[in-house]
Amino acid sequence: MMKALIVEDEYLAREELAYLIREHSQIEIAASVEDGLEAFKFLQENEVDVVFLDINIPSIDGLLLAKNLHKTTRPPRIVFVTAYKEFAVDAFEVEAFDYILKPYNEARIIGLLRKLEALESAPPSSAAVPAAPHAAENAPLSRTVNLAKGDSIIVTPCDDIYYVEADEKVTLVYTAHDRYVMAMSISDFVSRLPADSFFRCHRSFCVNIHKIREIAPWQNSTYIIKLYDLKAEIPVSRSNIKAFRQLMHL
Repeated sequence: MMKALIVEDEYLAREELAYLIREHSQIEIAASVEDGLEAFKFLQENEVDVVFLDINIPSIDGLLLAKNLHKTTRPPRIVFVTAYKEFAVDAFEVEAFDYILKPYNEARIIGLLRKLEALESAPPSSAAVPAAPHAAENAPLSRTVNLAKGDSIIVTPCDDIYYVEADEKVTLVYTAHDRYVMAMSISDFVSRLPADSFFRCHRSFCVNIHKIREIAPWQNSTYIIKLYDLKAEIPVSRSNIKAFRQLMHL
């Protein structure tokens, strides 16, 4: 059974959240605490799967606590519960699972709880896809990534991402039906993607190899990649041609 810790200094908010968790999920509430230091001490001796974390709390603020937890061997999923919209971007730095605004919307909480329980019950992926030749040996294999949309964090399966594109100081992330703007370099974003599915085909582009529909010859003996569902045409740079041919068995 999934275990949770609630870190919230407002009594009524803490009790309401605990009630919603018990009422709409099988998640066990291991403890409810009022400040960051108390939460940190609890987590040193106890392991939980998810932390519902307010940001504006005494002793250690929620963002600092989350950054420390993010560095641990088995970090819990972090769900920020806060009245402040402006910290949503900071939440991405610690790969928060979700960002819930107060006052709580019951339907929003129920949706979150279902996502948590679905992830907990899902079997690990067993698909054997050969790793891209350029991938580092210890490249991350996370199967979801957090994307920013307005004030929300959208937990997105990596398989839903078609390609990413560098655009000056931000990175554009494309799915079949949407575009997301991430305030980070393309290298930083690509490092969060599973290396067995994504290929950095160009300095400014990284493509999901499972979304490739067509590989067309282009200038200087290079290629243009065309994808399912999208009209985008993505270049393969000359420096990546050899690795791309090996990867795609060309």
